[in-house]
Amino acid sequence: MRAVRTIGVVEPGRPAVLDVTEHEPGPGQAWVTTEYSGVSAGTEVALVRGTDPQHAAGWDPDLRSFGPDLPRAGYPVETLGYMEVGTVTDSRTPDLAEGTRVAMAYGHRTGRCADPAEKPVIPVPDDLDPVLGIYLAQMGPICVNGLLHATAQFTGPGGGVGDGVRDRHVLVTGAGVIGLLTAMLAVRHGAADVVVAESSPDRRAVAGALGLATVDVDAWQEVKQRWRHAPGDAGADLVLQCRGHDADLATGLKALRPQGVVVDLGFYQAGAAAVRLGEEFHHNGLSVVCAQISRVPRGMAGAWPRRALADVTLDLLRARGDDVLRHVVTDVVPFDDGPRLLADLAGRRLPAPPLQAVLRF
Repeated sequence: MRAVRTIGVVEPGRPAVLDVTEHEPGPGQAWVTTEYSGVSAGTEVALVRGTDPQHAAGWDPDLRSFGPDLPRAGYPVETLGYMEVGTVTDSRTPDLAEGTRVAMAYGHRTGRCADPAEKPVIPVPDDLDPVLGIYLAQMGPICVNGLLHATAQFTGPGGGVGDGVRDRHVLVTGAGVIGLLTAMLAVRHGAADVVVAESSPDRRAVAGALGLATVDVDAWQEVKQRWRHAPGDAGADLVLQCRGHDADLATGLKALRPQGVVVDLGFYQAGAAAVRLGEEFHHNGLSVVCAQISRVPRGMAGAWPRRALADVTLDLLRARGDDVLRHVVTDVVPFDDGPRLLADLAGRRLPAPPLQAVLRF
């Protein structure tokens, strides 16, 4: 066994560096020593607060449903995060040479035993800034998967990553990291026009610096005026909903043209009371489909393993990586400062919360 340090949560409201152990690498495995780890503020803050669904209610993995009488997840939580970059320092497999830099999703820990047969291990090429490698294993694929779900809705499972956005009018709700990367992917893959709806002026400014048109989050009428197709037919063809707030989903539904589609990447910890299904959803014949990284659309899994999603992410980062480093990656802090950062985020104590924080090991 090897001793590693990891950022976890001892009890609600108390993140900390924990001492844990990992198995030594065996045949076909390798040891990855971590260099950088990206912070996913929404997901991690929910675990710090104890407001994530599996701590607030029990989960039945067989029926795949939540219920108040089911066993809930407990504390301590030993692993937070899913955006890691590291170097192979001890290899027992020819597939991972020592000295290779890789991206994985294993949490904010100083090292990990990697088994390519069990979990994706994505090479980080030498021409990419290693900090950008945090997006290759999971965060970027989350965004690419959103585009794939649009493809499945508009053209079916045989289409490519851009077929759901190409020549379409696309509204992206939310200018967090997922929203910004998703909007840039939509532009790169041929959308006719892309607008980002966001309530924060600071985040709208970031989107503008990335070359994206913006509106306030409740400016659905502005979207309808921008995209008028015919009498009684105005609005977005597609909404990529990238923020887990019900107001953003409500805006997306109002901004759609008849029979438009919301592809929802959001995570609604507090429910969605602002969404009125008896209004535009019903009267305009709209669709809402959930896109989550554990599933690509039905019928597309064979063509779109995680490595393929990472390749699309890499293409975007090679084209726009300098812009992402300049405008999206706002804070790089030492690993040991991670618990304090998470506690401040959970307690809303930061006057200007980071857009993308990265832990440096």
